[in-house]
Formats: sequence, structure tokens, C-alpha cells
Amino acid sequence: MKNLVLILAILLNSVLLTAQENIEVNITNIFNKELARNQIHNAFLKVYSASKNLNIDLAKGNFVNGVSVSKKNPFYTASIGKTFTATSIAILKDKNKLSFKDKISKFLSADILSKLHILGGKDYSNEITIENLLQHTSGLPDYFEDATIDGSPNIINQLFLKPDKIWTPIECIQFTKQKMKPLFAPGKGYHYTDTEYVLLGLIIEKVSGMEFHNFIKQNIFKPLHMNHSYFNLKSESIKTTNKMADIYVGDAEISGFKSLSADWAGGGVVSTALDLIAFQKALFNNKILEPETLKSMQKWIAETQGMYYGFGLRKIVLHELSPQLPKLELIGHSGSTGSFLYYCPNLDVYLSGTLNQVEAVQNTIKLMANILEETSK
Repeated sequence: MKNLVLILAILLNSVLLTAQENIEVNITNIFNKELARNQIHNAFLKVYSASKNLNIDLAKGNFVNGVSVSKKNPFYTASIGKTFTATSIAILKDKNKLSFKDKISKFLSADILSKLHILGGKDYSNEITIENLLQHTSGLPDYFEDATIDGSPNIINQLFLKPDKIWTPIECIQFTKQKMKPLFAPGKGYHYTDTEYVLLGLIIEKVSGMEFHNFIKQNIFKPLHMNHSYFNLKSESIKTTNKMADIYVGDAEISGFKSLSADWAGGGVVSTALDLIAFQKALFNNKILEPETLKSMQKWIAETQGMYYGFGLRKIVLHELSPQLPKLELIGHSGSTGSFLYYCPNLDVYLSGTLNQVEAVQNTIKLMANILEETSK
């Protein structure tokens, strides 16, 4: 009888291992198919689930000089950085240094606030709250992508026109005030804008007395042993780190553009897929914030069909995007370079990576959906 139980246990374990191997092979094939698309020069993917015993780490492609990338190469995370900024604000909230409901006028200088939000002849600058900034409900325009009032190039176009320009946070705010108009009164709508996250970065510096990148290094990178993460053009990683993978816009390689400094608190983090998942695991397992604070960050407002926004977090309901997609939810953030960092609570699966191609951003949702379908088998 004991021998029969032992044989059955061995057979069951063999079946489970075979199934897991099949999942890994299939996910690798999905990744390779994405890499084979036109204009994808390098890509990274990590799939992690303790409950499913999954730990897949993939990196393929080349640098512009032909050298192969590896999983040790960090990549530009773009707007995933907003989750780090929002988490930093939440850390200060847990330390009783501020409240989500606080008016930003409590922390920002009169020069910054002057003519920040004037709409219909009324000045709303002193009515904006930290919560408004976190959830993109302030009504402020986006210096990156919104149209200027005089038809001049917005900052996303100026990245290419002036690739060697270093943008300061104050310059980004001044550009917004001089070249753009607010869209609605605070709390009366939703509009995704990096302008708000630059203001949040300035608030973090004012309240903490530290430079923004140093605050995140001391309060997030170091405690979580994110040794290969840093701020582009601002700081160095904790341990020696390999070169950042190349970023592309079509066929143009832009990794060395100093004008990427315009991202700052809206998306300047450089990290590895491993470090990113370490951060998200800690966040969703209440290792960084108080449970109620994390819950507050997940008060969702409709962003677009199938997508909802909290405080530096986005929720994607896949089957609302398309009935062909699985009935699963993702919580995290993505970036304009094809970067992504999401957790699927339905399956207990973490996903991080990038396609490092601005023109492939739309591909990432389908990529994640296909991977999740494999993990659910």
C-alpha cells in the first residue's frame, strides 16, 4: 500500500512538472513572437507566482552596437515611475507628514502656484489637492502630449528637437503655465498628465527635505534591496549595474537623450524586471504602506473603456476591453516605452517587462493577456 501511494505521488509530481514546463515553453514562445515583430529591438519579461511555482525571466534582443541584452540589463520604466511617486507620497502620509486631502498650496511656493490653474477667469490654483494630483483629476494640462495654445511643439516633440536639453521640474511647470490651458475645475473630470506628478515630486522634496530621487532610494530601493534601480540622469544604482537597454521610437534610438529628464517624477526610474516585481510584491503585501493607505490608493475612477485609475495605479479589466480577452483584472502601471508592471489578483501572477518601443505600447496588453491565459491552464 505504501509503495502504491509513493508511486502515485511520483506520478502526480511528474504530471505537475510537465504542465509547468509546458507553461514556461508556451510563455517563451509568446515572448519570442512579440520580439519578432517589426521595430522590436530588445524585450524583457518576468512572470512570477509563488502559488503557481512560476519564475520565468526572459531577455532577448540587441543593443544598437549588436551586443546582446541580458536580464541583468535594466530598462527605462517610463510611467511606471508614477507608482513610485504615488507610493512615496503615501509613505509620507503614513508618517503623518501630509494627507491626501491636503491642498497643494500648503507645500508649494507662491511662484509655483501663481497662475497654475486659471479657467474661465477663475483661479483654482489654491483649490487643488494632493489627491487631485495623484488621480489626474486636477484639470491641469499635460506638458508632454497636450497641444500648446500657440501651436508650438509640446515637450514630447521637443525631446527630439533639443535632445541635449536638461529639463528641470520648474521649467516643465512653467512651460505648462505659459503654453497650455487647464481643461476643467479640480475634481470635475479626469485627464492623465505628467504635470501633476512633477508637482508631487516637488511636494515630496519639500516635505521630506530630500531630493526626490534620494527619497525613493532611501525609502524604497534600499529597504527592498532593489540594487539595480536608479533615476535616469539623476542617480546611480546601489550596486554596480549593467548598461540600460536601448529605447526606440520607431527606428530612432533615444536612450542617450538628455531631454528624457523631462520625465522626472512622472517616469524617470530605470530598473530590472526582478527589482520591479520585488517592489510590487512588497506594495501589495503591505510591506511598504499601511493596509488602509494601500486601499485608499485603489479608489478607482473611470479612465477609458476597461481601464480605471487610482493613486499612481491603473486597473485593467481585460474582458471590458474586449470580450475575446479573459475575465481577469490587472493592477499596476505601464509606460510609453512599452514597459509594464502588473499584478493579477485573480491568478496571483506578477508581470514585469518592456518592449522598449514607443510604437508597440498597444501590444503589451495583448501580450499580458496571452501570458495570463497560459498561467491559468
